[in-house]
Amino acid sequence: MLEKYDQYKNEFDQLEKELSSPDVVSNPEKLKELSKRHAELKETVALFNELKKLKEDLEASREMMDKEDNTPMKEFFADEIMESERKMEEVSKKLQGKLVAKDPNDEKNVILEIRAGTGGDEAALFAGDLFRMYSRYAEKMGWRVSVLSSNVTGIEGIKEMIAKIEGDDAYRYLKFESGVHRVQRVPETESQGRIHTSAATVAVMPEAEEVDLTIAPQDIRVDVFRSSGPGGQSVNTTDSAVRITYLPTGMVVSCQDEKSQLKNRDKAMSILRSRLLAQKQEEEAKKRSDLRKSQIGTGDRSEKIRTYNYPQDRVTDHRINFSTHNLPEIMNGKLDDIISALQKTAEQKALENLE
Repeated sequence: MLEKYDQYKNEFDQLEKELSSPDVVSNPEKLKELSKRHAELKETVALFNELKKLKEDLEASREMMDKEDNTPMKEFFADEIMESERKMEEVSKKLQGKLVAKDPNDEKNVILEIRAGTGGDEAALFAGDLFRMYSRYAEKMGWRVSVLSSNVTGIEGIKEMIAKIEGDDAYRYLKFESGVHRVQRVPETESQGRIHTSAATVAVMPEAEEVDLTIAPQDIRVDVFRSSGPGGQSVNTTDSAVRITYLPTGMVVSCQDEKSQLKNRDKAMSILRSRLLAQKQEEEAKKRSDLRKSQIGTGDRSEKIRTYNYPQDRVTDHRINFSTHNLPEIMNGKLDDIISALQKTAEQKALENLE
């Protein structure tokens, strides 16, 4: 790793100069951006320097031990060598963590989409369970959940739910949740106690802002209509619901949860922008095979990623062969063990690509 030292040291030195320039000092946004990167590089360069010093100490101790004839002194230098090697391994691991490319979206809020899949009413009920699970996890993390668009069933199920989750590092913790979630259980409507298998699709996208993706006005068509509830009955007397069509691809987003047409339009634009950004990033990722190898699974939303088996009280994430029990607690938002295992695996894969 020491061969990368010059690259990081040069960037750090350049930032030191830029931060003292009048142009940067007078630009708050630029100053904030460069200061953040400077702080990251400062830690990285400090670890590089510590590793270099430990390597020099190790080489000096080996050289002294080779020259020494006195047995006690040889043992002393042998202990010094072991201690230096231990410290080098410790610092190397910390440095590796710093060198792994950070996902620029990690700090963003999340647009969460959940849709019922195969399984009829039971799939809709499961989709509702997943939304409650993520809502309770968000509550434990101190995040805020707001519904952007919903399509509920009359049996407390969800055909589709789109929500925004706002909070520190929301995307970093939830980004591996995209995919098909499968449930195996006896539905409440099942009179003979047979186990059914149903599914719901989850999509987690970083919330895109206008600076991330600009949508030209001529590329969208905005239609307004009256909101409707379950069964199609009108629940509003004004045309407050909004449907936005992205003309280049035909992508459609509808929002009707707010009584204000303006609020529904803003929500629909937020969803559209995030979908387009996620689509763009996925296309770029597919072009870079090295990045695809570092990811957990394929990233394809049609991929079955997890099974919730109620009879066996077990949740299994198929991408990392991870299983855990206490399913009721997990459905109540206790996702820490699963998310930690996914993050650890992703970091290990990224580190392997560095070597």
